[in-house]
Amino acid sequence: MKLNTLKPAPGSKRDNKRVGRGRGSGTGKTAGRGHKGQRARSGGYHKVGFEGGQMPLHRRLPKRGFNSPTRGLYAEVRLSEIDAMQAVDIDLAALKAARIVPHRVLVAKVILSGKLSRKVTLKGVKATKGARAAIEAVGGTVEQAQAPAA
Repeated sequence: MKLNTLKPAPGSKRDNKRVGRGRGSGTGKTAGRGHKGQRARSGGYHKVGFEGGQMPLHRRLPKRGFNSPTRGLYAEVRLSEIDAMQAVDIDLAALKAARIVPHRVLVAKVILSGKLSRKVTLKGVKATKGARAAIEAVGGTVEQAQAPAA
């Protein structure tokens, strides 16, 4: 067998129907469009979801859900992720450089998940009570983020 001799199995491929080519073709005259009406006309059709003027289903159903405008601006960081970093002074820029938080994040918060085995200093990064206690237990410190001037 050679690649240049491959063919589809006999009868598996059919020729396209050529509509509107006379009575003998079986699809002459109206070309399978029926008689009159909007669907029979050239260029005459309506938009998707149109129900003849009746209020469409997608407008009859109530709106549901909520898209938060601040989604993706806040990130949670685990203690185990901080332990894996080499930096001692950890701030938002260091977390972004280590690819622990996405680039677009504005605020990061450390949560108590995993273990911390070394001394670190958090600067400008929030921490939960449990995470703060775990950091201070190994001799680290958590410096409060300064509020921006109004």
